[in-house]
Amino acid sequence: MNWTKNHRFSRSHRSFFLLFVLAGTLLLSSIAPAQQYFPDKWKWEIKKPEEVDMNPQLIELAVAYAVKNQNKGPKNLAAAIWNSFGHEPDFHILGPTKHRGESNGMIIRHGYIIAEWGDTRRVDMTFSVTKSYLSTVVALTLDKGLIRDLQDPVGLYVRDGKFDSEHNAKITWHHLLQQTSDWEGMLFGTPDWADRPIPQDKPELWQRRELHEPGSFMKYNDVRVNLLAYCLLQVWRRPLPQVLREYVMDPIGATNTWRWHGYENSWELVDGVKIQSVSGGGHFGGGMFICTRDHARFGLLFLRQGAWKGKQLFPKKWIQKLREPAEADPVYGYMWWLNTGRQSLKDVPEHVYYAAGFGGNYIVIDEKNDLVIVTRWLPNLNDFLKIVFKAVEK
Repeated sequence: MNWTKNHRFSRSHRSFFLLFVLAGTLLLSSIAPAQQYFPDKWKWEIKKPEEVDMNPQLIELAVAYAVKNQNKGPKNLAAAIWNSFGHEPDFHILGPTKHRGESNGMIIRHGYIIAEWGDTRRVDMTFSVTKSYLSTVVALTLDKGLIRDLQDPVGLYVRDGKFDSEHNAKITWHHLLQQTSDWEGMLFGTPDWADRPIPQDKPELWQRRELHEPGSFMKYNDVRVNLLAYCLLQVWRRPLPQVLREYVMDPIGATNTWRWHGYENSWELVDGVKIQSVSGGGHFGGGMFICTRDHARFGLLFLRQGAWKGKQLFPKKWIQKLREPAEADPVYGYMWWLNTGRQSLKDVPEHVYYAAGFGGNYIVIDEKNDLVIVTRWLPNLNDFLKIVFKAVEK
């Protein structure tokens, strides 16, 4: 046997094989999807609209619309709250408020800033957008195994009398998330029926209202949203802002300027330590005080289905869960608003979902067009988005 000849033949085959592998690798890299962009903590890249296939003239028009049509109400948000909710029985502002800024916002495509206006670093109240942050804490609670199942009765986890009645014992985490619990009781000095009382013109019926089977009736009610925050505090045994900061806000590179407030009377003794139970909105003051840029990072996290720079911060399936329409209201999910049947935003694609807060605060998520849109103090979201979506039409 000629060992030299066989050795040369073997080396030739190896060389061919290596060339084949290299060619295959180059081919695969050429057809692989581009790596998704995530902003660094201190730097967020900007691209022109035309660089991400958007019409620059229409984007300019959308920004002009947002500035021109900003909220004309008082910038003193304590006054704005009293004007809107002061008619409620024994109404009090229990949490902090502040004067708001001017219209500002951001449009993000493929992770890049393509439009930004106003002071997006200013920290302002964000009212019920806070509910979407609270919902995210539920996702973390489930992921960490502190809740076994969202269909579990909350009374299995919180045993201080709030779920002892025959009616309240039926309430699950799922019901609280969809605002269909119809929980009956008093929390932090406010009875459930006093928040947006129905019917408004018959006070004699407020305390004798009909109780609905949990899951069958949707009532937007901050007392019950605050109850969810209170129950999560009992499960975590630590402040919810710390939970959100550790598992979400710090990993996505948010600033250290945001604050999540509760009420002057919402302090609870937990394992010998006084902890403030936070609120899910600003109806009574408090809630999330945050800048637009941090909102945009939070929105981008949801656009990327809970992943940030290769790390899954909460399960991807949570996005699917929060977008399931409530049985009692098809335009509401797990504390995010849906556009089912275009009932909420008639000129906006049905697949869009969004967080919404009093005064014109929004975080809009559009997976199909790879968009995140944040607006502050812009009441008419539909007409603004109508222009933006025209800018992405081919």
